[in-house]
Amino acid sequence: MKRVQWIWVGLPLWLLVACSPTSKLVFEDHFDGEGLPDSTRWNYEEGYVRNGELQYYTVARPENCYQKDGCLHIVCRNDSARIEQGLFGKAWATPVDTTRCDSVAPVTSASITTRGLGEWKYGRVEVRAKLPDCRGSWPAIWMRPARDTYGKWPRSGEIDIMENVGYDLPKVHYAIHTEKYNHTKNNQKRFTVDCPTVATDFHVYGFEWRADKLTWYLDGVETYSVVKDEEGWEAWPFDQPFFLILNFAFGGGWGGSQGVNLEGLPQEYVIDYVKVYQ
Repeated sequence: MKRVQWIWVGLPLWLLVACSPTSKLVFEDHFDGEGLPDSTRWNYEEGYVRNGELQYYTVARPENCYQKDGCLHIVCRNDSARIEQGLFGKAWATPVDTTRCDSVAPVTSASITTRGLGEWKYGRVEVRAKLPDCRGSWPAIWMRPARDTYGKWPRSGEIDIMENVGYDLPKVHYAIHTEKYNHTKNNQKRFTVDCPTVATDFHVYGFEWRADKLTWYLDGVETYSVVKDEEGWEAWPFDQPFFLILNFAFGGGWGGSQGVNLEGLPQEYVIDYVKVYQ
């Protein structure tokens, strides 16, 4: 019996999910099309959204987000020359605040979400991805609440399935944010794991969400978990639907804390697939 248990622990997360009689694939995208991602699965954030980041998130702009050869490519670009030359045309419908980028940029990128299209309470998420390699890059896979049931951030929670910053490339970061535990109080629940090939190879970033436990996986191996050991939404707001976000930020409070390399752009954040099981 012990031997059987060890075999199961060693199996990849996708196989554990597939073998479970109670799990069901409720969302997937293999990005097999061409051009923009499927609008029935993904929508966009727009503008300068958070954290003092340098990038402006564009909407449905192929230069920043496109499918090709079975992968989604989220591209961070230094578009200052193109704007000076008037090359955006109708594709740039919103005025650009170049002062946010010290008159050098704007930097453009994309952030896609399943908000209003795919929202889940509990389940497993898998994303196979290859990360960019540039000082200033800040790609992420994360989840936010579909509704602010307990109030604005961080009261209703945040789940960071994967974060990476270019100045410390080999490290993959996991975290949650709640009213009681978050980075503004310097007490957030977080963990870091080394992965030297994040920018040269694809890796599977997995996350399992249960009513009383959150578990992170890297290539099918469990690397971190947080157990519900306190009652109340202040410590555990994870009892409501969340949606998924894939974004490529640049600069900002964390990604830019060691400077940025604008000359290193463009950079690509490449996603092979996304799967959600319940």
